Amino acid sequence: MTGQPEAMPYILMYHSVQEYGSDPLLITVSPRRFAAQMAWLRRRGLRGVSMRDLFTAEASGQARGLVGLTFDDGYTDFATEVVPVLVRYGFTATVFAVAGHLGGHNVWDGDGPRKTLMTADELRQVSRAGMEVASHTVNHMFLEMADDTELDLELKESRAILEDVLDRDVTGFAYPYGLAGAREVDAVRAAGYSYACAIWRSQHSGRHALARTYIGDGDGPLRLRVKRARHHLRWGRTR
Repeated sequence: MTGQPEAMPYILMYHSVQEYGSDPLLITVSPRRFAAQMAWLRRRGLRGVSMRDLFTAEASGQARGLVGLTFDDGYTDFATEVVPVLVRYGFTATVFAVAGHLGGHNVWDGDGPRKTLMTADELRQVSRAGMEVASHTVNHMFLEMADDTELDLELKESRAILEDVLDRDVTGFAYPYGLAGAREVDAVRAAGYSYACAIWRSQHSGRHALARTYIGDGDGPLRLRVKRARHHLRWGRTR
């Protein structure tokens, strides 16, 4: 089922948090900036939570003031830089792991800077810390370019790998590159995922194509306020 939902939760999209010299793909936030962004949420009376926690709160009518925190790709710095800050503030987050490359690096970024990915042990560690681990496919491929067999494998095999690693259900998904057409959204729903994150607002926006707000290293207090206000204007209200 497609069409615009009545409301969309406010979900922030991160990738990597580490010190860096070059960031041509604009996927890296410095640890100092990230800590400041989490402090800003706290000062505004907001609490960052995983998608799992957000939907649980919604089901009981207790989602007011919650902001979804998501991290794509599953970089090692999620365990080393992100989780300690989140734990300090009592926040949680969802990390979308590329299941076929655990312990490897971001081969899909071509000539971009190399970033290491969490190992299976590190995924278990962040899960024990209260974070949600969800699927980002097996190989971080363009799903719109996959045939039906490849699409099915990327969706189902990635979840099977992660569930074996974590010994718990994996119910969330994020589309690589944010690309989510009608076929892909239908396939994710049919594969049994309870939700899926895209990036942009589209005709497919809803529980299985959730729009998110990109957060970068340039986002200080003013830009964070503007982005939250823009979300309210775009969706009317947050749920």
